[in-house]
Amino acid sequence: MRSMWKGSVSFGLVTIPVNLYTATENKSVSLRQVHEADGARIQYKRYCSAENKEVPYAEIAKGYELPDGGMVVLTDTDFAELPLPTSRAIDVLEFVPLEAIDPIYYDSTYYIEPQKAAAKPYVLLRDALHKSGQVAIAKVALRQRESLAILRVHSDLLVMTTMLWPDEVRTPDFGFLDEDAPQIRPQELTMAGSLIDSMSEPVFEPDKYQDSYREALEALIEAKVSGNETAAPPEAPGKAEVVDLMSALQASVSAAKETRKPAKGKAKSGEEKKRRTKSA
Repeated sequence: MRSMWKGSVSFGLVTIPVNLYTATENKSVSLRQVHEADGARIQYKRYCSAENKEVPYAEIAKGYELPDGGMVVLTDTDFAELPLPTSRAIDVLEFVPLEAIDPIYYDSTYYIEPQKAAAKPYVLLRDALHKSGQVAIAKVALRQRESLAILRVHSDLLVMTTMLWPDEVRTPDFGFLDEDAPQIRPQELTMAGSLIDSMSEPVFEPDKYQDSYREALEALIEAKVSGNETAAPPEAPGKAEVVDLMSALQASVSAAKETRKPAKGKAKSGEEKKRRTKSA
């Protein structure tokens, strides 16, 4: 694996240099938009709606749209001036029981590896955290975004899971929550409990579940490859010279006139033949 971030875990007066790795990956089959007739890829251009022209990447900034449709343009200079105090530190703030955190706040998970000479304080924090039965609440900045995070122990490693901020979790607003709850009979509740008991397992074993859709899609693609049902990649177009349309038309007209113009020698010989015919 390749480290995507280098920094340190700040734990009281202890600083532990660490590397961060993305712990998960999306295994979905990657599909592209193509022209159905020939399999050529569909391309998109960066296009300015006001100037009606394509815009080079160097001229593109970020914008915040106002309710009235106005736009606040933000440049790289603007972003550079914003404070990110925890840009290179995972700053531990407090410790809480894992069950005190609702999983709705979880975002992305990362493996934490100690850098050289940092193994001892790393193992100390890992073992103390495991023994306490709690997780650490921390603050970290990744990819120009500051997040809350939890540190916990998984497979003898410290792992960090970034969390959503409280105002990023939407409040449920459903009408049935304000209505009187339907009456549930004791027998129905007992039967539902029995169903749960009959389907319960002592531990979660993720390996016994498979992504059936992905497997079927991969099998479909493999079958098409085996049956030679593939579109050949289109030939790369050669470098064409950019020619102004009006210039091209003017050159074409001039060339056509030159083609139709009789040669000077031929014109003179024709006139001499006419004079000789008249004199005769």
